[in-house]
Amino acid sequence: MEQELRPTPAGLAPRDCRDDGAVVALPRRTVDRDPGFGVYVHWPFCAAKCPYCDFNSHVRHRGVDQERYAAAFRAELADRRRRTGPRTVTSIFIGGGTPSLMKPETVAAVLDAVSANWTVPDGIEITLEANPSSVEAERFRGYRAAGVNRVSLGVQALNDADLKFLGRLHDVEEALKAIGLAREIFPRLSFDLIYARPGQTPAAWTEELKRAIGYAVDHLSLYQLTIEEGTRFHDLYAAGKLVVPDADAAADLYEATQEVTAAHGLPAYEISNHAKPGCESRHNLTYWRYGEYVGVGPGAHGRYVEDGRRVVTFTEKFPEAWLGQVEVKGHGLSGGEILSREEEADEFLMMGLRLAEGIDLIRYEALSGRPLPSDRVALLRQEGLVAPVGNSGLRATPAGMAVLDALVADLAR
Repeated sequence: MEQELRPTPAGLAPRDCRDDGAVVALPRRTVDRDPGFGVYVHWPFCAAKCPYCDFNSHVRHRGVDQERYAAAFRAELADRRRRTGPRTVTSIFIGGGTPSLMKPETVAAVLDAVSANWTVPDGIEITLEANPSSVEAERFRGYRAAGVNRVSLGVQALNDADLKFLGRLHDVEEALKAIGLAREIFPRLSFDLIYARPGQTPAAWTEELKRAIGYAVDHLSLYQLTIEEGTRFHDLYAAGKLVVPDADAAADLYEATQEVTAAHGLPAYEISNHAKPGCESRHNLTYWRYGEYVGVGPGAHGRYVEDGRRVVTFTEKFPEAWLGQVEVKGHGLSGGEILSREEEADEFLMMGLRLAEGIDLIRYEALSGRPLPSDRVALLRQEGLVAPVGNSGLRATPAGMAVLDALVADLAR
């Protein structure tokens, strides 16, 4: 398969991704800055639990009653419609877990339910996450027929030894086959890679990344391996049986990531996400631009405005408990809160400074009721950590991105 699938030829004209999912050669344009209103659907089931994963994912060897879950998704989406009122959806994202374990009929039922509750314009971005090990051509064609126009593949590495280390069920050959099918069937494609793996050098990562870019069409998500509590890797790390690159080595790998992607036409538009101009993930931009979104399914979060206040919601994590609760109450909500103005402003700052485009200071002031402290901004500019954008914007510089958590804490205090 590797011989049959050819990398994207070098030197292609700049591409742009229209809202209808088509990828066409067009002049560069500024991406729509409207934060948007997204719908997130969480499918919590996986074939196996990866040792680095702290997402809400569960293995069910006896199978899943998908028709029953589809009915619960429909009920919970109707519940959110009652809470949000009429809205126009700008993106839909089906994540997990492993959504590519869903039947196409289940995906179609979910998308039909979204359309039944809100206005869904033709051709908006509709993304489904998939793992190469669960990819089948007919299932992919079924997702496309249901309305999915963008796939995000969890490739994670392009060498078999590291795929095995990461607990992935696919090998490189299967990954390239999945990429080939996605390129054939869907207008838009993204795939994920994890770097800062044990023993990884900048030279080795550079070559692997260049190879990945050759197969990428318009978008890559490149995540640094982190050791999260509650994972198998955390147990190994705590026992001294897992050694990952230290902070300096990880910084070198991050720098190599930025240099290679920028040189090959996929610059970072967010700290871990890279795209050809115009091909950014519309749904994820809604998060980072502090838009509104509803979340349904086990463990899903939402943030939307209800009665003039921003509400945070989260659902029961355990799938069977969520299912039972929805069937009794019509929703799986297990908690939530109303954010204060200061909390909204802090979240806006934290999310927006992840973006290369930065934040709108006028919107920050409207949320918080006060401007950012001018003395702190001036000092951070002097230190080369932030820079102005036009007359009313602020962004983190590459040096600031490397210490983003500390930068946000400094500005928000």
